[in-house]
Amino acid sequence: MKKLFLGVAAMLLATMTAGAVEKEVVSPDGSVKVTVSDDGGQPAYQVTLNGTVFIERSPLGVIMNFGNLSQGLTLKDCKTSTIKDEYNLKTIKKSHVNYEATEAICQFEKQGKPALDIIFRVTGRDVAYRYKIYGQKKDMFSAVVESEVSSFVLPEGTTTFLCPQVKPMGGFARTYPSYETSYTWDDQMGKNGWGQGYTFPCLFKTTAGWVIISETGTDGNYVGCCLKNDGGAKYSIDFPQKEEMDGWCTPTASVSLPALTPWRTMTIGTTLAPIVETTVANDLVQPKYKASKTYTYGKGTWSWIIRMDGSCNYNEQKEYIDFSAALGYRSVLVDAHWDSQIGYDRVAELSRYAKSKGVGLFLWYNSNGSWNDAPQGPRHKMDRSSVRRKEMKWMQDNGILGIKVDFFGGDKQVMMQLYEDILTDANEFGLQCIFHGCTLPRGWERMYPNYVASEAVLASENLSFGQGACDAEAKNGCTHTFIRNTVASMDFGGSALNKRYSTDNQHGTYRRTSDVYALATAVLFQSSVQHFALAPNNLEDAPAWAIDFMKMVPTTWDDVLFIDGYPGKYAIIARRAGDKWFVAGINAEQQPLKKTISLPMFAKDTQLTVYADDAQLNGSVKTVKLNKKQQLTLTIPCNGGVVVMN
Repeated sequence: MKKLFLGVAAMLLATMTAGAVEKEVVSPDGSVKVTVSDDGGQPAYQVTLNGTVFIERSPLGVIMNFGNLSQGLTLKDCKTSTIKDEYNLKTIKKSHVNYEATEAICQFEKQGKPALDIIFRVTGRDVAYRYKIYGQKKDMFSAVVESEVSSFVLPEGTTTFLCPQVKPMGGFARTYPSYETSYTWDDQMGKNGWGQGYTFPCLFKTTAGWVIISETGTDGNYVGCCLKNDGGAKYSIDFPQKEEMDGWCTPTASVSLPALTPWRTMTIGTTLAPIVETTVANDLVQPKYKASKTYTYGKGTWSWIIRMDGSCNYNEQKEYIDFSAALGYRSVLVDAHWDSQIGYDRVAELSRYAKSKGVGLFLWYNSNGSWNDAPQGPRHKMDRSSVRRKEMKWMQDNGILGIKVDFFGGDKQVMMQLYEDILTDANEFGLQCIFHGCTLPRGWERMYPNYVASEAVLASENLSFGQGACDAEAKNGCTHTFIRNTVASMDFGGSALNKRYSTDNQHGTYRRTSDVYALATAVLFQSSVQHFALAPNNLEDAPAWAIDFMKMVPTTWDDVLFIDGYPGKYAIIARRAGDKWFVAGINAEQQPLKKTISLPMFAKDTQLTVYADDAQLNGSVKTVKLNKKQQLTLTIPCNGGVVVMN
């Protein structure tokens, strides 16, 4: 394997040939440098941080139906400028963002004619690029992107934290792929998952630090991509599999010329702080339309995670409305089968009842047209515009807050168009959107004002399905904090306080994690709308301090800070809402985690509220005074948690 790595490095780091052009793009603070070149007619780039290579020289370019725009190209110029942007967004990890980057438009020609601009954006932690593709014939206004050569060559010694892409048309009711597989941790390079590559985002640990690779800005004008590895240190952009959606439509991208592709993003750092704190997915995009109304956010409950399909009946949904009202929550998610087990008229009645209690409803829908066999209803309501808009008008007339659309299963361009069409139509009727059984969102919080969050992760439903997921809950929680949830809002649906995933709290899978762990993940897992896995019985059988915390924990945040952690082992981060900071930590290692952490966000001698576990995972809450060094020593047992707040 080492010889293979060295072979790739030798091939890609060969001495520049005579006549080759090389340009440098440097971040505003001078720490990150991208070197762009055309050696041998092959566009390529390299990324360094403070002089250390984080991405080795890596190929660039696209393969079009009219020709190869990755070979025989000449770099004519790189025009640089400073890009500044400022925006407010309630639905991401940081509500106010000041963005500054160096932009370079690197112009490549083929046979003396413009062929490709490669546009780079470089900050002190993020590198992103996309293509502007030109036609090679007069009056050529459309084309097909058949594939990309876009690659990321990692330094030797890098290990990987990756989530395998699955084969299409497998799994429950042939709904794959759905971005719901387990990660591998600290694995060697040179593998290709289960044969289909890896879903975004992809995390790598180099000998010098960390790199997370993803993409943003994908809409109905392109396909959703993943990473593939052909052996060695090079990971390349890959298009959807042709078998997705039962083979319907091509896996390529049809574009109008000149065409702008989505951004490929890299966030780099010597620690995980830049990755936890980056906002690059939304920095690079712009809103596609105005919000039709002022959207609001908050907490909610849902019966399905504890009580499953049978709970979708009028009486139990009314019970959950009362439960949400008792907690001061904003909503109830009415899950699958409501159309057949409750009916439209009685759902409208439930919505009126919820409104009288200060609560609103989210309704579950099947995305399905003809691309899988998922039987849950409502079906065939979201895949066609005329039916969808009629359905959304009914929801608007009956005061529904939003929708949760499930079972997409594919990243082809036609599916990206469906996501965009659902979002666009929903905004017209004032509805917020959550997606499940779905692709990774790619800058959608800013692009679509009514977009809330996506699952795109091995989420809480799996805790009901099998004990193995419960046994691995903390390990996965310490993973999502540093990978999936760093690039986009994550609808996990967790923070259960039941001991068992069942109505009577006596049967079903057994929760290994503590009550304080549940509180901590309410902070760690970011989504502006959270439907927690709480149950009405928790008002009586859960600790009062836990219920009180779940009543007051925010779902929208103003800032985030990385404190400490390692994917799959432990995670400690801080989030701020207004002037209130929440420091949350969880531990998946067998031995108790003892850490002395610095908390500069709190003044010395501040009285802090601390939720913590003992060795037996018995939680409690107490008040402590922060010392003069602004440090606090924490001990977190395996499967336990901690929350510190002012």
